[in-house]
Amino acid sequence: MYEDLREVPVSDETVFEGVLINVSHMQVTLPNGKTAKREIVHHKGGAAVVPVDADGNVYMVRQHRVAVDELTLEIPAGKLEYKGADPRESAIRELEEETGLRAENVEFLISAVPTPGYCDEVLGIYLATGLSQHEDHPDPDEFLHVIKLPLKEAVNRVMKGEFRDAKTVIGLLMAWQKLHG
Repeated sequence: MYEDLREVPVSDETVFEGVLINVSHMQVTLPNGKTAKREIVHHKGGAAVVPVDADGNVYMVRQHRVAVDELTLEIPAGKLEYKGADPRESAIRELEEETGLRAENVEFLISAVPTPGYCDEVLGIYLATGLSQHEDHPDPDEFLHVIKLPLKEAVNRVMKGEFRDAKTVIGLLMAWQKLHG
């Protein structure tokens, strides 16, 4: 079904190799038989987690994102150690690193592709419950503050357009639905 929309890769040449991403120029055959060039960002993938405590509060992190020059409020997240790593394990690691929280239950919500138009990143998003507080240990180049607020308030802020980070929007709405749907 819909095979008439499929683009078929013909070649893929790496043009940039970075620490976080690689970029390639891909030649594809279009459904009409013509060819086109696609620029693809290759990413190891990532994991994010929505930690919700027994009182219905969600724990988020405020940090500066230089790419958009904004202070954001996001759910805890990070990149996978390597392509193919278990995103659930990465979500558990990021939860403790960034917030100091550990979870008794970590439940899969979705495997999202945040920017499929040019990037192959896959992001596993999880709901964490049964939280207990321990010591945080963010990466040496990571500066953030943990913010606790009612999940209902966070969802209301999503619906008002106050959160622009896609993983946070998806995670908060899916967690709310899972817990209150």
